[in-house]
Amino acid sequence: MAATAFALSVAMLGTTLPTPLYDLYRVRFGLSELTITVIFATYAVGVIASLFLFGRLSDQLGRRPVMLAGLALSALSAVTFLLAAGLPLLIVGRVLSGLSAGIFTGTATATLVDLAPPEGRGRATFLAALANMGGLGFGPLLAGVLSQWAGSPLRVTFWVDLALLVPAAIGIWAMPEPVLARSRPRLRPHALRIPAQMRAIFIRAALAGMAGFAVLGLFAAVAPAFLAAGLGVTNRAAIGLVVFAVFASSTAGQAALGRVREAAALPAGCLALIVGMGVLMLGLAVSSLALLILGGVIAGFGQGLSFRAALTMVNANAPAEARGEVASSFFVTMYVAISLPVIGEGVLAEAIGLRLAGITFAAIVAALAAAVLVLTGRQPVQHQPGAPAGSPKLRLVLNQVHEHVVHNSSRSPSSSR
Repeated sequence: MAATAFALSVAMLGTTLPTPLYDLYRVRFGLSELTITVIFATYAVGVIASLFLFGRLSDQLGRRPVMLAGLALSALSAVTFLLAAGLPLLIVGRVLSGLSAGIFTGTATATLVDLAPPEGRGRATFLAALANMGGLGFGPLLAGVLSQWAGSPLRVTFWVDLALLVPAAIGIWAMPEPVLARSRPRLRPHALRIPAQMRAIFIRAALAGMAGFAVLGLFAAVAPAFLAAGLGVTNRAAIGLVVFAVFASSTAGQAALGRVREAAALPAGCLALIVGMGVLMLGLAVSSLALLILGGVIAGFGQGLSFRAALTMVNANAPAEARGEVASSFFVTMYVAISLPVIGEGVLAEAIGLRLAGITFAAIVAALAAAVLVLTGRQPVQHQPGAPAGSPKLRLVLNQVHEHVVHNSSRSPSSSR
Protein backbone atom coordinates (compact mmCIF):
# COMPACT_ATOMS: atom_id res chain seq x y z
CA MET A 1 0.00 0.00 0.00
CA ALA A 2 2.88 2.34 0.79
CA ALA A 3 4.43 1.67 -2.63
CA THR A 4 1.12 2.35 -4.39
CA ALA A 5 0.50 5.58 -2.46
CA PHE A 6 4.04 6.79 -3.16
CA ALA A 7 3.72 6.02 -6.85
CA LEU A 8 0.36 7.81 -7.00
CA SER A 9 1.89 10.90 -5.39
CA VAL A 10 4.80 10.90 -7.85
CA ALA A 11 2.52 10.40 -10.85
CA MET A 12 0.26 13.29 -9.81
CA LEU A 13 3.24 15.46 -8.88
CA GLY A 14 4.41 15.22 -12.47
CA THR A 15 1.15 16.67 -13.79
CA THR A 16 1.58 20.01 -11.99
CA LEU A 17 5.35 20.47 -12.26
CA PRO A 18 5.05 22.91 -15.21
CA THR A 19 2.88 25.38 -13.25
CA PRO A 20 5.66 27.72 -12.00
CA LEU A 21 7.50 27.32 -15.32
CA TYR A 22 4.79 28.60 -17.66
CA ASP A 23 6.06 32.16 -17.52
CA LEU A 24 9.54 30.96 -18.48
CA TYR A 25 8.10 29.05 -21.43
CA ARG A 26 6.11 32.12 -22.42
CA VAL A 27 9.24 34.28 -22.54
CA ARG A 28 11.57 31.70 -24.09
CA PHE A 29 9.23 30.60 -26.88
CA GLY A 30 7.34 33.88 -27.36
CA LEU A 31 3.97 32.44 -26.30
CA SER A 32 0.83 34.41 -25.47
CA GLU A 33 -1.21 34.00 -22.29
CA LEU A 34 -3.92 32.30 -24.35
CA THR A 35 -1.40 29.77 -25.65
CA ILE A 36 -0.28 29.03 -22.10
CA THR A 37 -3.86 28.25 -21.07
CA VAL A 38 -4.23 25.96 -24.09
CA ILE A 39 -1.04 24.10 -23.11
CA PHE A 40 -2.46 23.64 -19.62
CA ALA A 41 -5.86 22.49 -20.91
CA THR A 42 -4.45 19.78 -23.15
CA TYR A 43 -3.76 17.85 -19.94
CA ALA A 44 -7.53 17.40 -19.55
CA VAL A 45 -7.72 16.05 -23.10
CA GLY A 46 -5.39 13.22 -22.09
CA VAL A 47 -7.31 12.49 -18.90
CA ILE A 48 -10.69 12.39 -20.64
CA ALA A 49 -9.32 10.20 -23.45
CA SER A 50 -8.01 7.71 -20.90
CA LEU A 51 -11.35 7.69 -19.07
CA PHE A 52 -13.13 6.75 -22.29
CA LEU A 53 -10.57 4.32 -23.71
CA PHE A 54 -8.79 2.64 -20.80
CA GLY A 55 -11.57 2.37 -18.24
CA ARG A 56 -11.47 -1.43 -17.86
CA LEU A 57 -7.86 -2.10 -18.68
CA SER A 58 -6.66 -2.99 -15.18
CA ASP A 59 -9.60 -5.39 -14.73
CA GLN A 60 -8.44 -7.17 -17.88
CA LEU A 61 -4.64 -7.02 -17.54
CA GLY A 62 -4.19 -6.66 -13.78
CA ARG A 63 -3.29 -3.64 -11.67
CA ARG A 64 0.52 -3.78 -11.82
CA PRO A 65 1.03 -3.63 -15.61
CA VAL A 66 -1.44 -0.76 -15.95
CA MET A 67 0.22 1.24 -13.16
CA LEU A 68 3.63 0.59 -14.70
CA ALA A 69 2.27 1.84 -18.02
CA GLY A 70 1.00 4.97 -16.27
CA LEU A 71 4.43 5.60 -14.77
CA ALA A 72 6.03 5.03 -18.18
CA LEU A 73 3.73 7.68 -19.69
CA SER A 74 4.68 10.03 -16.87
CA ALA A 75 8.37 9.44 -17.66
CA LEU A 76 7.72 10.06 -21.37
CA SER A 77 6.03 13.33 -20.44
CA ALA A 78 9.07 14.41 -18.43
CA VAL A 79 11.42 13.48 -21.29
CA THR A 80 9.24 15.44 -23.72
CA PHE A 81 9.49 18.54 -21.55
CA LEU A 82 13.27 18.08 -21.37
CA LEU A 83 13.44 17.99 -25.17
CA ALA A 84 10.89 20.74 -25.78
CA ALA A 85 12.12 23.52 -28.05
CA GLY A 86 8.75 25.05 -28.81
CA LEU A 87 5.00 24.73 -28.57
CA PRO A 88 4.41 21.29 -30.19
CA LEU A 89 6.40 19.25 -27.66
CA LEU A 90 4.92 21.23 -24.75
CA ILE A 91 1.46 20.15 -25.90
CA VAL A 92 2.59 16.55 -26.43
CA GLY A 93 4.10 16.52 -22.94
CA ARG A 94 0.84 17.73 -21.39
CA VAL A 95 -1.24 15.16 -23.26
CA LEU A 96 1.08 12.37 -22.12
CA SER A 97 0.81 13.70 -18.58
CA GLY A 98 -2.98 13.61 -18.80
CA LEU A 99 -2.98 10.05 -20.14
CA SER A 100 -0.71 9.02 -17.27
CA ALA A 101 -2.98 10.63 -14.67
CA GLY A 102 -6.15 9.20 -16.18
CA ILE A 103 -4.75 5.68 -16.26
CA PHE A 104 -2.95 5.80 -12.94
CA THR A 105 -5.35 7.57 -10.58
CA GLY A 106 -8.25 5.15 -10.76
CA THR A 107 -6.03 2.08 -10.97
CA ALA A 108 -3.96 3.10 -7.94
CA THR A 109 -7.08 3.93 -5.92
CA ALA A 110 -8.61 0.56 -6.81
CA THR A 111 -5.32 -1.15 -5.88
CA LEU A 112 -5.29 0.45 -2.44
CA VAL A 113 -8.87 -0.76 -1.91
CA ASP A 114 -7.91 -4.22 -3.19
CA LEU A 115 -5.02 -4.50 -0.74
CA ALA A 116 -6.92 -3.16 2.29
CA PRO A 117 -8.99 -5.40 4.57
CA PRO A 118 -12.76 -4.81 4.25
CA GLU A 119 -12.86 -2.72 7.40
CA GLY A 120 -9.97 -0.59 6.14
CA ARG A 121 -11.37 0.44 2.76
CA GLY A 122 -12.34 3.87 4.06
CA ARG A 123 -8.80 4.55 5.25
CA ALA A 124 -7.39 3.17 1.99
CA THR A 125 -9.40 5.55 -0.15
CA PHE A 126 -8.63 8.51 2.09
CA LEU A 127 -4.96 7.56 1.68
CA ALA A 128 -5.52 7.62 -2.09
CA ALA A 129 -7.15 11.05 -1.91
CA LEU A 130 -4.31 12.33 0.27
CA ALA A 131 -1.66 10.96 -2.10
CA ASN A 132 -3.51 12.38 -5.09
CA MET A 133 -4.03 15.91 -3.81
CA GLY A 134 -0.68 15.90 -2.02
CA GLY A 135 1.11 15.09 -5.25
CA LEU A 136 -0.84 17.75 -7.16
CA GLY A 137 0.06 20.33 -4.52
CA PHE A 138 3.71 19.40 -4.10
CA GLY A 139 4.35 19.50 -7.85
CA PRO A 140 4.30 23.32 -8.15
CA LEU A 141 6.15 23.70 -4.83
CA LEU A 142 8.96 21.33 -5.88
CA ALA A 143 9.25 22.85 -9.36
CA GLY A 144 9.23 26.37 -7.93
CA VAL A 145 12.02 25.66 -5.44
CA LEU A 146 14.16 23.74 -7.92
CA SER A 147 13.74 26.18 -10.79
CA GLN A 148 14.44 29.16 -8.54
CA TRP A 149 17.59 27.96 -6.82
CA ALA A 150 18.95 24.80 -8.48
CA GLY A 151 19.84 26.26 -11.88
CA SER A 152 18.70 25.14 -15.34
CA PRO A 153 15.08 25.89 -14.39
CA LEU A 154 13.50 24.17 -17.41
CA ARG A 155 15.57 21.01 -17.04
CA VAL A 156 16.49 20.13 -13.46
CA THR A 157 12.83 19.89 -12.43
CA PHE A 158 12.12 17.10 -14.89
CA TRP A 159 15.36 15.27 -14.12
CA VAL A 160 14.26 15.14 -10.48
CA ASP A 161 10.84 13.92 -11.64
CA LEU A 162 12.49 11.09 -13.57
CA ALA A 163 14.59 10.22 -10.52
CA LEU A 164 11.45 9.98 -8.34
CA LEU A 165 9.77 7.74 -10.91
CA VAL A 166 12.52 5.11 -10.55
CA PRO A 167 11.74 4.03 -6.95
CA ALA A 168 8.03 4.41 -7.71
CA ALA A 169 8.32 1.93 -10.58
CA ILE A 170 10.45 -0.47 -8.52
CA GLY A 171 7.86 -0.45 -5.75
CA ILE A 172 5.01 -1.21 -8.15
CA TRP A 173 7.01 -3.92 -9.93
CA ALA A 174 7.78 -5.62 -6.59
CA MET A 175 4.26 -5.48 -5.14
CA PRO A 176 1.90 -8.47 -5.27
CA GLU A 177 -0.71 -8.43 -8.04
CA PRO A 178 -4.15 -8.13 -6.40
CA VAL A 179 -6.18 -8.90 -9.56
CA LEU A 180 -5.61 -11.82 -11.92
CA ALA A 181 -5.82 -11.04 -15.63
CA ARG A 182 -8.97 -12.70 -16.96
CA SER A 183 -9.61 -11.40 -20.47
CA ARG A 184 -7.93 -9.84 -23.45
CA PRO A 185 -7.72 -6.05 -23.36
CA ARG A 186 -10.33 -4.27 -25.45
CA LEU A 187 -9.90 -0.55 -26.03
CA ARG A 188 -13.42 0.59 -26.75
CA PRO A 189 -14.90 3.98 -25.87
CA HIS A 190 -17.47 3.76 -23.08
CA ALA A 191 -20.76 5.56 -23.61
CA LEU A 192 -21.68 7.79 -20.67
CA ARG A 193 -25.25 8.57 -19.69
CA ILE A 194 -27.20 9.94 -16.74
CA PRO A 195 -30.40 8.10 -15.67
CA ALA A 196 -33.44 10.34 -16.12
CA GLN A 197 -34.54 10.08 -12.50
CA MET A 198 -31.38 11.76 -11.19
CA ARG A 199 -30.54 14.30 -13.87
CA ALA A 200 -31.65 17.27 -11.75
CA ILE A 201 -29.43 16.11 -8.90
CA PHE A 202 -26.53 15.45 -11.26
CA ILE A 203 -26.80 18.94 -12.77
CA ARG A 204 -26.75 20.55 -9.33
CA ALA A 205 -23.74 18.49 -8.22
CA ALA A 206 -21.94 19.02 -11.53
CA LEU A 207 -22.36 22.81 -11.33
CA ALA A 208 -20.82 22.83 -7.86
CA GLY A 209 -17.96 20.59 -8.98
CA MET A 210 -17.37 22.66 -12.10
CA ALA A 211 -17.09 25.86 -10.07
CA GLY A 212 -14.52 24.28 -7.78
CA PHE A 213 -12.46 22.64 -10.51
CA ALA A 214 -12.40 25.90 -12.44
CA VAL A 215 -10.75 27.46 -9.38
CA LEU A 216 -8.06 24.75 -9.37
CA GLY A 217 -7.52 25.31 -13.08
CA LEU A 218 -7.25 29.06 -12.55
CA PHE A 219 -4.51 28.73 -9.93
CA ALA A 220 -2.65 25.95 -11.73
CA ALA A 221 -2.60 27.71 -15.11
CA VAL A 222 -2.99 31.46 -14.65
CA ALA A 223 -1.92 32.29 -11.08
CA PRO A 224 1.79 32.56 -12.05
CA ALA A 225 0.91 35.24 -14.61
CA PHE A 226 -1.33 37.05 -12.09
CA LEU A 227 1.44 37.03 -9.50
CA ALA A 228 4.16 38.15 -11.92
CA ALA A 229 2.31 40.75 -14.03
CA GLY A 230 -0.12 42.08 -11.46
CA LEU A 231 1.82 41.87 -8.20
CA GLY A 232 5.46 41.74 -9.29
CA VAL A 233 6.02 38.33 -7.66
CA THR A 234 8.52 36.56 -9.89
CA ASN A 235 10.08 34.20 -7.33
CA ARG A 236 9.05 30.80 -8.62
CA ALA A 237 9.34 29.18 -5.20
CA ALA A 238 6.81 31.71 -3.87
CA ILE A 239 4.51 31.04 -6.84
CA GLY A 240 4.71 27.31 -6.19
CA LEU A 241 3.93 27.88 -2.52
CA VAL A 242 0.78 29.85 -3.39
CA VAL A 243 -0.51 27.07 -5.66
CA PHE A 244 0.44 24.46 -3.04
CA ALA A 245 -1.63 26.34 -0.44
CA VAL A 246 -4.74 26.12 -2.65
CA PHE A 247 -4.39 22.36 -3.16
CA ALA A 248 -3.62 21.83 0.52
CA SER A 249 -6.77 23.70 1.52
CA SER A 250 -8.73 21.56 -0.97
CA THR A 251 -7.44 18.46 0.81
CA ALA A 252 -8.53 19.95 4.13
CA GLY A 253 -11.97 20.64 2.67
CA GLN A 254 -12.34 17.03 1.55
CA ALA A 255 -11.27 15.79 4.97
CA ALA A 256 -13.82 18.10 6.62
CA LEU A 257 -16.78 16.27 5.05
CA GLY A 258 -16.93 13.83 7.95
CA ARG A 259 -17.33 16.73 10.39
CA VAL A 260 -20.09 18.53 8.51
CA ARG A 261 -23.72 17.44 8.27
CA GLU A 262 -24.42 15.92 4.86
CA ALA A 263 -27.24 18.35 4.12
CA ALA A 264 -25.00 21.31 4.93
CA ALA A 265 -21.80 20.21 3.19
CA LEU A 266 -22.65 21.27 -0.37
CA PRO A 267 -24.12 24.68 0.59
CA ALA A 268 -21.18 25.32 2.94
CA GLY A 269 -18.68 24.47 0.22
CA CYS A 270 -20.46 26.71 -2.30
CA LEU A 271 -20.59 29.54 0.24
CA ALA A 272 -16.83 29.21 0.80
CA LEU A 273 -16.32 29.33 -2.98
CA ILE A 274 -18.35 32.55 -3.18
CA VAL A 275 -16.46 34.16 -0.30
CA GLY A 276 -13.11 33.00 -1.69
CA MET A 277 -13.85 34.40 -5.12
CA GLY A 278 -15.00 37.67 -3.58
CA VAL A 279 -11.73 38.00 -1.66
CA LEU A 280 -9.79 37.04 -4.80
CA MET A 281 -11.57 39.72 -6.85
CA LEU A 282 -10.74 42.31 -4.18
CA GLY A 283 -7.11 41.16 -4.14
CA LEU A 284 -6.85 41.52 -7.91
CA ALA A 285 -8.57 44.93 -7.84
CA VAL A 286 -6.21 46.40 -5.21
CA SER A 287 -3.12 44.34 -6.14
CA SER A 288 -2.88 42.64 -2.74
CA LEU A 289 -0.87 39.43 -2.51
CA ALA A 290 -2.29 38.64 0.94
CA LEU A 291 -5.88 38.90 -0.29
CA LEU A 292 -5.13 36.81 -3.38
CA ILE A 293 -3.65 34.03 -1.24
CA LEU A 294 -6.47 34.26 1.31
CA GLY A 295 -9.07 34.08 -1.45
CA GLY A 296 -7.34 31.04 -2.96
CA VAL A 297 -7.17 29.23 0.38
CA ILE A 298 -10.84 29.90 1.19
CA ALA A 299 -11.94 28.89 -2.31
CA GLY A 300 -9.70 25.80 -2.18
CA PHE A 301 -11.35 24.68 1.05
CA GLY A 302 -14.76 25.28 -0.51
CA GLN A 303 -13.73 23.33 -3.61
CA GLY A 304 -12.66 20.32 -1.55
CA LEU A 305 -15.80 20.31 0.58
CA SER A 306 -18.27 20.94 -2.24
CA PHE A 307 -16.56 18.48 -4.59
CA ARG A 308 -16.63 15.60 -2.13
CA ALA A 309 -20.19 16.46 -1.08
CA ALA A 310 -21.27 16.60 -4.74
CA LEU A 311 -19.64 13.25 -5.51
CA THR A 312 -21.33 11.74 -2.46
CA MET A 313 -24.69 13.13 -3.55
CA VAL A 314 -24.32 11.86 -7.12
CA ASN A 315 -23.27 8.38 -6.08
CA ALA A 316 -25.89 8.07 -3.34
CA ASN A 317 -28.67 8.84 -5.83
CA ALA A 318 -27.35 6.80 -8.75
CA PRO A 319 -28.94 3.40 -9.41
CA ALA A 320 -26.56 0.65 -8.33
CA GLU A 321 -26.31 -0.75 -11.87
CA ALA A 322 -25.25 2.66 -13.25
CA ARG A 323 -23.15 4.03 -10.41
CA GLY A 324 -19.80 3.62 -12.17
CA GLU A 325 -21.14 5.13 -15.37
CA VAL A 326 -22.60 8.11 -13.50
CA ALA A 327 -19.37 8.65 -11.56
CA SER A 328 -17.34 8.53 -14.77
CA SER A 329 -19.69 11.11 -16.32
CA PHE A 330 -19.21 13.29 -13.27
CA PHE A 331 -15.42 13.19 -13.56
CA VAL A 332 -15.47 13.86 -17.29
CA THR A 333 -17.51 16.96 -16.49
CA MET A 334 -14.96 18.00 -13.87
CA TYR A 335 -12.04 17.77 -16.30
CA VAL A 336 -13.94 19.75 -18.89
CA ALA A 337 -14.44 22.36 -16.15
CA ILE A 338 -10.75 22.49 -15.33
CA SER A 339 -9.80 23.18 -18.95
CA LEU A 340 -12.38 25.08 -21.01
CA PRO A 341 -12.98 27.95 -18.53
CA VAL A 342 -9.22 28.47 -18.26
CA ILE A 343 -8.99 28.79 -22.05
CA GLY A 344 -11.88 31.26 -21.89
CA GLU A 345 -9.95 33.24 -19.30
CA GLY A 346 -6.97 33.29 -21.66
CA VAL A 347 -9.12 34.60 -24.51
CA LEU A 348 -10.54 37.26 -22.20
CA ALA A 349 -7.05 38.24 -21.00
CA GLU A 350 -6.01 38.91 -24.58
CA ALA A 351 -9.05 41.18 -25.06
CA ILE A 352 -9.34 43.15 -21.79
CA GLY A 353 -6.17 42.39 -19.83
CA LEU A 354 -5.19 39.85 -17.23
CA ARG A 355 -6.54 41.69 -14.18
CA LEU A 356 -10.05 42.29 -15.55
CA ALA A 357 -10.14 38.78 -16.98
CA GLY A 358 -9.31 37.33 -13.57
CA ILE A 359 -12.00 39.42 -11.87
CA THR A 360 -14.55 38.35 -14.49
CA PHE A 361 -13.54 34.69 -14.13
CA ALA A 362 -13.90 34.85 -10.35
CA ALA A 363 -17.33 36.48 -10.68
CA ILE A 364 -18.51 33.67 -12.99
CA VAL A 365 -17.31 31.01 -10.55
CA ALA A 366 -19.09 32.78 -7.69
CA ALA A 367 -22.26 32.99 -9.80
CA LEU A 368 -22.13 29.23 -10.49
CA ALA A 369 -21.74 28.50 -6.79
CA ALA A 370 -24.62 30.87 -5.99
CA ALA A 371 -26.83 29.09 -8.52
CA VAL A 372 -26.15 25.79 -6.74
CA LEU A 373 -27.11 27.41 -3.42
CA VAL A 374 -30.42 28.54 -4.91
CA LEU A 375 -31.14 25.14 -6.45
CA THR A 376 -30.28 23.38 -3.20
CA GLY A 377 -32.66 25.60 -1.27
CA ARG A 378 -35.50 24.97 -3.71
CA GLN A 379 -34.95 21.24 -4.23
CA PRO A 380 -33.66 19.36 -1.18
CA VAL A 381 -31.92 16.13 -2.11
CA GLN A 382 -34.11 13.03 -1.97
CA HIS A 383 -32.26 9.71 -1.98
CA GLN A 384 -33.45 7.16 -4.47
CA PRO A 385 -35.07 4.03 -3.00
CA GLY A 386 -32.38 1.57 -2.17
CA ALA A 387 -29.63 4.18 -2.49
CA PRO A 388 -27.17 4.44 0.36
CA ALA A 389 -28.27 6.82 3.08
CA GLY A 390 -26.81 7.99 6.35
CA SER A 391 -23.29 9.12 7.05
CA PRO A 392 -21.50 5.77 7.49
CA LYS A 393 -22.97 4.22 4.36
CA LEU A 394 -22.42 7.34 2.32
CA ARG A 395 -18.80 7.47 3.36
CA LEU A 396 -18.36 3.82 2.39
CA VAL A 397 -19.92 4.47 -1.01
CA LEU A 398 -17.70 7.50 -1.53
CA ASN A 399 -14.68 5.51 -0.51
CA GLN A 400 -15.50 2.87 -3.13
CA VAL A 401 -16.61 5.14 -5.97
CA HIS A 402 -13.06 6.02 -7.01
CA GLU A 403 -12.62 2.39 -7.98
CA HIS A 404 -15.52 2.74 -10.41
CA VAL A 405 -14.54 6.11 -11.82
CA VAL A 406 -11.87 4.99 -14.24
CA HIS A 407 -12.61 1.27 -14.36
CA ASN A 408 -16.35 1.70 -14.94
CA SER A 409 -17.09 -1.92 -14.30
CA SER A 410 -17.93 -4.17 -11.42
CA ARG A 411 -16.08 -7.24 -12.60
CA SER A 412 -13.02 -7.09 -10.35
CA PRO A 413 -12.96 -8.84 -6.96
CA SER A 414 -12.53 -5.53 -5.11
CA SER A 415 -15.51 -3.90 -6.73
CA SER A 416 -18.05 -6.65 -6.13
CA ARG A 417 -20.82 -5.33 -3.94
